[in-house]
Amino acid sequence: MKAAKIRELTNEELARQLDECRREGFNLRMQQQTGQLENTGRIREVRREVARLETEKTARARR
Repeated sequence: MKAAKIRELTNEELARQLDECRREGFNLRMQQQTGQLENTGRIREVRREVARLETEKTARARR
């Protein structure tokens, strides 16, 4: 998700999206450990998306 789209989310949507991304990241890491993961690049994408969401969350808290 692009940063501009993240800025449009409400606080509730932001929290829900952050939770979903963290869960997906956990599941991807588990799949990698068991040898079931085919698209390893997705781990990087999810990690960066979590960072974008956390950055926006922190920016909103400072306002």
